[in-house]
Amino acid sequence: MSTLLLSDLHLPPQPSVLRDSFIAFLDGPARDATAVYILGDLFEYWIGDDVGLAVYAAEIAHLRALSNSGVAVWVQHGNRDFLLGAAFERASGARLLPDPSVVDIDDERWLLTHGDAFCTDDVAYQKWRRFSRNPLAQAIFTRLPRRWRERIAGGVRGGSHDAKAGKSAAIMDVNAAAVARGLHEAQTLYVIHGHTHRPADHAVARGGAGGVRVVLADWREDRREYLEISGGQRRRVNLV
Repeated sequence: MSTLLLSDLHLPPQPSVLRDSFIAFLDGPARDATAVYILGDLFEYWIGDDVGLAVYAAEIAHLRALSNSGVAVWVQHGNRDFLLGAAFERASGARLLPDPSVVDIDDERWLLTHGDAFCTDDVAYQKWRRFSRNPLAQAIFTRLPRRWRERIAGGVRGGSHDAKAGKSAAIMDVNAAAVARGLHEAQTLYVIHGHTHRPADHAVARGGAGGVRVVLADWREDRREYLEISGGQRRRVNLV
């Protein structure tokens, strides 16, 4: 049996090939897995369970069907869908996985994280991350009328896009010291994350021992990829 991992699908609220492919994934390859881990940014934005469960009703139903089939489904918060809550868990059957978490996959301890906490060189983003995870700020936001929340979310996405255009690629990538610190705290040599949209495998070292940092791919029109771990082997699979 295999473990499947994916992140940064950024499923839009309108019909799209990305949404169709995700449902095909849930009804296809995922049914043969032991567990599926979605490491953040499954949705382009999630402004509260009250809205998201209706907008993404089809995806929620297929997640529930997958969970009911016996596959363990875990979802981490990303920087776009950090408001996924208890109602999402109840409706989808997926469990929210704390970020970061250490899980055993094929007898190896893997650190699983969305990855944005490693981007410590982007000081402005880290300030926003701390604010957006504040329970009081979230409680106030989710009590606003839907149209206000949609307007704010749109403004944040637009501001994020403009901010990225003015930042160097290095600033938006992970910080090596932050990764090393995360591995040390987790007492492992292996980490999987998304967020940076730079899929690759990187060698890492801790205490003289060698490990690996696996970066998951973001989904695009021409690339809809997940990572399969089975029998100690890793394989990237493109649904396109």
